[in-house]
Amino acid sequence: DKAFSEPWYNIQPQDLRRLHMAACLGQVAKVEDILSFAPSMMNEKDCKGRSALHLACAIGQTEVVRFLVHRKCKLNTHDRERRTPLMKAVQCQQEECVAILLESGANVHLTDVYHNTALHYAAYHQNIQIADRLLAYGSYIDPQNKNGSTPLLLAINENRKEMVEFLLKNKANRNSVDKFNSIPQQISEDKEEKVLGDDSQNSSPGNMFHFSST
Repeated sequence: DKAFSEPWYNIQPQDLRRLHMAACLGQVAKVEDILSFAPSMMNEKDCKGRSALHLACAIGQTEVVRFLVHRKCKLNTHDRERRTPLMKAVQCQQEECVAILLESGANVHLTDVYHNTALHYAAYHQNIQIADRLLAYGSYIDPQNKNGSTPLLLAINENRKEMVEFLLKNKANRNSVDKFNSIPQQISEDKEEKVLGDDSQNSSPGNMFHFSST
């Protein structure tokens, strides 16, 4: 799926303005110097639609992220695929950047062109720490993307066992259905995985799904 296959930005120097280059390199002093002369540049985007905050979050330049947030940059600006800096930080598994953005009020409910939320990307990459933080800041646990997949359905389809257990423990809807009318049990059967039957209903959520090692 293209939505998940290319988490990193393809960053070429010729695509960047001075501010974006400084953000990529983690040069906080230079970022501050540029903005002292041209504060209006803070939210400007490069020729590929990425803000300095997007780039710093994707690369993990936490001090630049912290500085830009402190200077009140736009937290929920989006790139060409309508991904916010929070989505890019999650997608690239930059946990400290995720924490900074959430503590500063980044919106956890926004969706990109595929209707994926930040939680979808956390589920795909099986980053439980980030997923837990997103839920703590109010993320819906069962948002559906363009295919109708919730984070739980996505995690099952990608064989992310620990994430499935985590989402079920946090009361994700195990009866959700995507646009192909697939439900968790059907997906698991298609992947030759066992789903415990009715006898498991009294078991802990983490035991509802059994994943094969293949």
